[in-house]
Parts: sequence; structure tokens; C-alpha cells
Amino acid sequence: MANNMYPLVSIDEAIAANVDDDVVAINRSAAVVKGGRRFSFSALSVVGNRDGLVGIGYGKGREVPGAIEKSVKDARKQMMRVIRDGTTIPHVTEARYCSSRVRLVPAAPGTGIIAGKAVRKVLEHAGITDILTKNYGSTNALNVVKATMAALSQLRSREATAKLRGVEVE
Repeated sequence: MANNMYPLVSIDEAIAANVDDDVVAINRSAAVVKGGRRFSFSALSVVGNRDGLVGIGYGKGREVPGAIEKSVKDARKQMMRVIRDGTTIPHVTEARYCSSRVRLVPAAPGTGIIAGKAVRKVLEHAGITDILTKNYGSTNALNVVKATMAALSQLRSREATAKLRGVEVE
């Protein structure tokens, strides 16, 4: 499932980076068959090096460990670099995915990560330690995580913004 929504990092760079993974959510679904119910599982994972690289992945399987393994493998393929300003983000950003909307606001050093479970895991793995967030609409973990990644992909540094506008930074 190739998704061109985020600026992706090369696979070699993602493999070379010392990344750790974390499971955000595990869902169980059931198919009713002649002999009863047949269960399957889906897992949502976040991987990152806690220094600007982060990725999310989604995997499905008949057993929980298989679903987690697939989601981590998918997350390593979809890693992106996050623009940071010290321990926070350079500017306010907001993004939506389906009916979930996430707003990220920079915070002073020492504030910590003020966020819900799903957003917190993405930001921790991205290496952001001081930020304020607000989640609007649906709190479905998959949609919230995708909205967070979309918001992080919108971040630009002062130099990049100045170059786009054609002005010089003081």
C-alpha cells in the first residue's frame, strides 16, 4: 500500500536508522462461519528513532503477533523525516484524515507532550518532547495517527519558508 501523502525516507536510510517500534492499537474482528466465529486481528504500529524519523504501519493477520509483525514492516517502509525546532515544532499546524482532525501547537521547553494516546506515541517516536495538541472529531486510533502524520508532513523550517517566499531570513 504505497501512500504518497508523506515525504518518505529511502528504505536504506530507514533500515540503517536505529528505530524502535510501538503498538498503538490492536483490533479484533469476527467472521461468522458455519462452525462459529473466525477471528482476525489488525495492528497499528509506530516506528521511529526519536530523532526526526517516524513512520506508521497497519497490518492484518489471523494471529496478533503476525499482525504486529506486518504492521512494523509496513511502518519501516513508510518512514518520513520530521522538521523540528529544538524539542518542539517550528509552527502551528493542523490536518485532518477522514473525520479526525489534529492540531499541533509548539510549546516552551519543559512543557512535555500534552496529547492523547495515539498522538503521543507518534510524537515520542519523532523525537518531539515539548508540544500541545488537540484532537477534534473522531478518536479512531488509525484516523488520528494518519492525521498526526499529515500534520507533521506540513511542517516547514524558517529557511524553507523564506526560500519559498523569495525573501531572506534575518
